[in-house]
Amino acid sequence: MINKLGQIMLYVNNQDEAVTFWTEKVGFSVITEEDNGQGMKWIEIAPTKDAETSIILHNKELIAEMSPELNLSTPSLMFFAEDLEKLYKDFLNKNITVGEIVNMPSGSVFNFSDSEGNYFAVMEKS
Repeated sequence: MINKLGQIMLYVNNQDEAVTFWTEKVGFSVITEEDNGQGMKWIEIAPTKDAETSIILHNKELIAEMSPELNLSTPSLMFFAEDLEKLYKDFLNKNITVGEIVNMPSGSVFNFSDSEGNYFAVMEKS
């Protein structure tokens, strides 16, 4: 039986830029970095070292060559946060592209994009 979501594969064009975005701008940490010595490198990032779910940054071009049948589109991710307005202002100050804060029945939410133009959302639940 499945009891939790462990990792999300995020296929990016430039792993180094992606790591910089997620760590320096969003505030995630690098949990592990693996390199098989044959060109295959992956970086695990998460909001905290003990987070139950992490993101694995993979080289999109290399994965497309190895497994052309895979869907390499960016997943639609919804992050949860406390003090959404503070986070919103922090993202603006770090020049992260953000959408307007929208109030929904389940909470307030805004979208943001990474350095490759992929959009994600973050919500403060009511």
